Amino acid sequence: MKQIALALLLVGPAAVQAQVAPPVALAGTRLDISATGQVDRAPDMATIGAGVVTQSGSAGGAMSANAQRMTATIAALKKAGVADRDIQTAALSLQPQYRYGDNQPPVLTGYQASNRVSVRLRDVQKAGAVIDALVAAGANQVDGPSFGLDKPEAALDEARGQAIATARARADLYARAAGLRVKRILSISETDGAPPVARPMAMVAMAKRDSTPIAAGEQTLAVTLTVSFELQ
Repeated sequence: MKQIALALLLVGPAAVQAQVAPPVALAGTRLDISATGQVDRAPDMATIGAGVVTQSGSAGGAMSANAQRMTATIAALKKAGVADRDIQTAALSLQPQYRYGDNQPPVLTGYQASNRVSVRLRDVQKAGAVIDALVAAGANQVDGPSFGLDKPEAALDEARGQAIATARARADLYARAAGLRVKRILSISETDGAPPVARPMAMVAMAKRDSTPIAAGEQTLAVTLTVSFELQ
C-alpha cells in the first residue's frame, strides 16, 4: 500500500497542521513544486462601519445625545432591511475633551461620546442606499464597504483543484525533461491563504441612481500548495 504524507494547513484564526503518516523512504528523486490556483467571484456580501460621535459639556449629555442618534441610526438600518443578526456594536467610548495652552494646565471643556456598529449586508446592491440612510439618520462616521463572499469554501476548493493540477503538470514536465517519470506524491502542504484581492470588472453591481454609487467589482481567491513528488 502506498503511503502518502499529507500536511494540510487549514486557513483560519488558528491554523492546524495534521500529519497522517510518517515520512516515507525515497527510492528515487524528490521534486518539490509550488503552485497557485485562483478563481474570480463576484462578492455577495458587504460590511460597512457606521458611527455616531457627539459632544457635550457633561458626560451625561454627550452619552444621551449619542444614544438618541444611534437609536435612530439602528432604526434606519432595520427599515432598510438589515436583520438584527447583521448589526453588531463594534466600539463604545466616552472621552473627556481638554483645551491646552502654553504653560497652562489643561482645561476640561466637555466630553465626547462615540458609538460604532458593524453592519453586514447580504445584498451588495443595497450598499449605497444603506450608506445614505445611515447619514440621513445621524451617523457622522462611515467607512467601507468591504466586500467578500459569504461562503468561500467552494471557490477555495476549486482553486485547490487548479493548484494540484498545475503542480502535477509541472512535475510531469520536469520528469520528462530529466528522462524520468512521476511515481507518486509524497506530501501536500497548503500555505496560509492571502485575503481576497478585489479588482474592477466591466459589469458591476451599482446602487440606485439617487444613492451613493457603489461598485462591487470582483474578487480573486487564491490557494498556494507545495507538492512533493517522487520521480523514477
